[in-house]
Amino acid sequence: MPAMSDLPTAVLGLYAGGVAPLGGGRPSAIVKRALSGEVALSALGLAGDAQADRRLHGGPDKALHQFPSEHYPRLAQAFPAIGELLAPGSIGENMSSLGMTEATVCLGDVYSFGAARIQLTQPRSPCGKIDRRYGADGLARYMQQQGCCGWYYRVLEGGRVRAGASLALLEREHEALSLAEFHATLREARPPLARLERLAGMEVLGAEWLKKLRNRLAWLLRHT
Repeated sequence: MPAMSDLPTAVLGLYAGGVAPLGGGRPSAIVKRALSGEVALSALGLAGDAQADRRLHGGPDKALHQFPSEHYPRLAQAFPAIGELLAPGSIGENMSSLGMTEATVCLGDVYSFGAARIQLTQPRSPCGKIDRRYGADGLARYMQQQGCCGWYYRVLEGGRVRAGASLALLEREHEALSLAEFHATLREARPPLARLERLAGMEVLGAEWLKKLRNRLAWLLRHT
């Protein structure tokens, strides 16, 4: 578990967008614009933001997506042909930041953000729309394999927020699990059952992740 930091992290940018055709006419809201000034944040996300498929994105457990700006140079190195396109705000995130990564944040973390309070719920699961957004086959798969996907928040208390405001960590559970540890567990063929049991009991993850983890745990228990 990473140490709890007293130092707030500034949000470099806020982004929102509507639904439009993407690559073959399929609807997507991955293309977003930078927001200026104060914006209302509610249980369903930023005012003016939309999602084309609520099965995969959006909703109370995935109201706000944060993506570390540190990941963009890493992605550009792996996919140099699209390096110029890989800039903060381009991968469909609502928030870009510097100083927070999967290694430093934990499931269940609660942050203050402007007048709002938000809770980290789960990692993003990259889909093929990322590949179509940049015209780069394999980018989403690479992000998943490397565990550099960003994460989602639920909104515990809405309020006005803006780019440049700080994220300050308010609460972290004792022995909380970092997102880097979560990704490492998913990559293991046979992760420790105790760790998987712990994850399968973390209600903060939401119904979709809990179903996946509990199904995997049940399979491993049958084949141990």
